Amino acid sequence: MDLALTATFRPEYPQFRRNLYRPISLRRLLSSKPPSPRPTVIVMAQKKPKIEGVSDELNSIASQNLDHAAARRRVRSAFANVQLQLDHILFKMAPAGIRTEEVSYAELGTAIWYEMNSNGQEIFCKSWLPKPGVRIKGALCFCHGYGDTCTFFFEGIAKHIAASGYGVYAIDHPGFGLSEGLHGYVPSFDAVVDNVIEQYRIMKGRPEIRGLPRFLFGQSMGGAVALKALLKTPNEWDGIVLVAPMCKISEEMTPPVPLQKAPYNVISYSDQTRLRTAVELLNATKYIESQVEKVASPMLILHGAADKVTDPRVSQFLYDKASSTDKTLKLYEGGFHCILEGEPDDRILDVLSDIISWLDSRTSLK
Repeated sequence: MDLALTATFRPEYPQFRRNLYRPISLRRLLSSKPPSPRPTVIVMAQKKPKIEGVSDELNSIASQNLDHAAARRRVRSAFANVQLQLDHILFKMAPAGIRTEEVSYAELGTAIWYEMNSNGQEIFCKSWLPKPGVRIKGALCFCHGYGDTCTFFFEGIAKHIAASGYGVYAIDHPGFGLSEGLHGYVPSFDAVVDNVIEQYRIMKGRPEIRGLPRFLFGQSMGGAVALKALLKTPNEWDGIVLVAPMCKISEEMTPPVPLQKAPYNVISYSDQTRLRTAVELLNATKYIESQVEKVASPMLILHGAADKVTDPRVSQFLYDKASSTDKTLKLYEGGFHCILEGEPDDRILDVLSDIISWLDSRTSLK
């Protein structure tokens, strides 16, 4: 059974609404005075559309409330085999011999690998390693975007990079994917960043990558997470790869909304952006904008020139302002936001090749 990914990755923008559902600018949201106390309004989650090509039983499973991690884990488990049948290059090109690890590093034999963070939340982790006998050149640590998970499209991305000789490591941020936390809720952007620092410090001690070069890899919101982690711990990283990073807010933009996802990415967050989450993301980009000149590490920035979610001019701003003497910006003509997932196969392979070539040129010097 082949299942086509029919959802577009060139999304329109549902307006962000508050109070009387009037759109407001990001700057206005951040600068406005605190509102007067109002009665609590409970916003019901959007009814999920039926997923074509799967059974009524799977649709029933996918339709449940995903606010809590236990439900997301059940749904993800139910759709694991469906994902393997999707008609998309990232699921079809998995190289042979890749070692993926979904067992606890501390407790071999458990089904999946979770780490308890300092806030008492279970964080889902996963690694992809080259086949035995292939020398590992370095470690790539992934920060996923808003509403996403490391268990869907990134699976194919990670396998491709691992086949080129890298240990690839990923986590789901608190409140996203298979990690604990209210779905789609970011009460503190710094807590997300600190969790990334904490988890990847743990992974740094793994024997297969001990002493090897380490790189951050952030997509969209994950680009902002990775940048802030780099700014907080610059000496812990040998470079950073950014794909369509969210690192500066244009005046005319409205608060972020979830990308339209392929319907089979059943644990992605696709409901209306929570107000606190929007404010935290906006404040994070404001901070990064003010600190961008301190980015001194080797840096690769990749962006679709026609991106309507994160402005490619923002990547140009980052490239121009960063103090790094080893920085590369590549804009893909006609490319949209998801240049690693939502573009033609040849474009996806080109972007992956650009990432691997950049990593190779930095690890060969070590």
